[in-house]
Amino acid sequence: MRATDRVLDAIDVETFVACSTEQEAKRIVLELVAGMGLGGADVVFIEMAGPGARVRARAYVHRAGDRYGWLGR
Repeated sequence: MRATDRVLDAIDVETFVACSTEQEAKRIVLELVAGMGLGGADVVFIEMAGPGARVRARAYVHRAGDRYGWLGR
């Protein structure tokens, strides 16, 4: 069983990225999350500060009604 099979809902990734705009920050973080093999991500927080932005993305491993790995089915 993979570790992500035990995640009940989502994985949050938070980081600070160098960027000029919130749109650029969002694009960078969604690209980062996809590169980690985590699909279905949404940006849930962006705060511009100095040379970039603090960004939190939530990648959904299991959404309501999905086939849950921890049930062994």
